[in-house]
Amino acid sequence: MNNYRELRLNFSPCSADIADVMAALLADVGYESFVPDSEGLTAYIRAEQFDIEAVKSALAILPFETEATVSSSLIEGQDWNSEWEKHYFKPIIVGNRCVIHSSFHKDVPSAEYDIVIDPKMAFGTGHHATTFQVIEALLQLPLENKSIIDMGTGTGILAILCAMRGAKEISGIEIDTPAWENAIENARLNGVADKLNLLNGDAALLPTVKKADVFIANINRNIITADLPAYVEAMQPDATMILSGFYEEDIPVIMKVAASLGLQEINHTTHNDWCCLKLIKS
Repeated sequence: MNNYRELRLNFSPCSADIADVMAALLADVGYESFVPDSEGLTAYIRAEQFDIEAVKSALAILPFETEATVSSSLIEGQDWNSEWEKHYFKPIIVGNRCVIHSSFHKDVPSAEYDIVIDPKMAFGTGHHATTFQVIEALLQLPLENKSIIDMGTGTGILAILCAMRGAKEISGIEIDTPAWENAIENARLNGVADKLNLLNGDAALLPTVKKADVFIANINRNIITADLPAYVEAMQPDATMILSGFYEEDIPVIMKVAASLGLQEINHTTHNDWCCLKLIKS
């Protein structure tokens, strides 16, 4: 049974940096998905991997002065889709051009791009402010015949949209095996499986794929800043980069690294303090 454990951490005081670093520490011990908010962080791990001592160890090395309260609950695998339907995943329209929904949704509005996502435990449905803003950015770019790299592809939603918009040589890389498997399923649901090269791994795989005209990374600040040199190496000259998964206050931290690698900011958008940053490789 594909059961998961939901871990809830409330911090006092809480900040975006605290949630971001804690997510990175939990990722190191097997947590797959994270939902930060103004009070703390919700994280998910396969039930058989849950270890409260590992959580305590991560909190012990958290480099912030903050008090944490911890709770957890079991999410049974057979109930996951119904939980998404009831609480999280509702059909949405982005830019009046793209509708995103699950196969269990009915009466879906029509749009130019109709994307079916059955998210399982892999996040990235268009509801989170970061995914929503990246979709908006992709809808504004000319993608026909462009090569794409979607780093941290998750559900595959961004790669699927690129395929629908005529991009070629689309590579999606995902480190989490269940999420990668989910992306493959979603590619099949949308009839674009033959157009996507979906790989299970991390930035070490970038030299094996075609260099990108458009490079997408919707991950988090720490991973982005650490892997930016590899990202830039995987981009064509004058390529566009779209980064998200971080807060507006993180832009100076990211741009310090990005500028040293020859990246220039074109613009950025924000929603609920979450940011989407558009760059060009000069």
